[in-house]
Amino acid sequence: MSISLRKATLDDVPALQSLIARSARGLSTAAYRPAQVEGALRGAFGVDTQLVNDQTYFVAEENGAIVGCGGWSFRSTLFGSDARGGRDSSLLDPKSQAAKIRAFFVDPSWARRGIGTRLLERCEHEARARGFSEVELMATLPGVKLYAARGYAGSEMVRYEVGAGESIEFIPMRKTLTGSAGEAGLTGAAGSTGAAGSTGATGSTGAAGVTGSGAG
Repeated sequence: MSISLRKATLDDVPALQSLIARSARGLSTAAYRPAQVEGALRGAFGVDTQLVNDQTYFVAEENGAIVGCGGWSFRSTLFGSDARGGRDSSLLDPKSQAAKIRAFFVDPSWARRGIGTRLLERCEHEARARGFSEVELMATLPGVKLYAARGYAGSEMVRYEVGAGESIEFIPMRKTLTGSAGEAGLTGAAGSTGAAGSTGATGSTGAAGVTGSGAG
């Protein structure tokens, strides 16, 4: 397996939208009902082009095919695609606020091969280089194990309304970054390991906020 990471471009958006849908539908069936997933794909899960424009969103490729994606942000929005309302593009203060880990998804056929971890390490490194000492995310239930294994601590489960009377469960998670931007050593923030949900997701490298990533 030869996986390479690069910054996403706007030309990648159609492929990313397709990947996110496959990931969410294929890797979250043990944690969410189909109606929850379809509702989340209308806003909670999806492409946030602000991240692409900020050059903080990455794709994982194998022989030119996108098999995973994920990013981070120095802006206030915690999760969601361009279609989600209530977004806040204000800049975060690295001295007092946590950077956001955003929208991790992996193609179902490439799950559990370390792609989510590689993307997460890249995002943590860049956030640290930007001056942030903490990161946070909104994990899906399938992604919690991945984040917990990487030192993230969860808090109380939250529910997000996705329309048609449906809601989906997430777990807010947080981590303190230690060492210099060039060091790999990172430690978990204070907090419990949270409920099933995840601002990362089940412990696989799966869907964006589904198996191993932030909700969006």
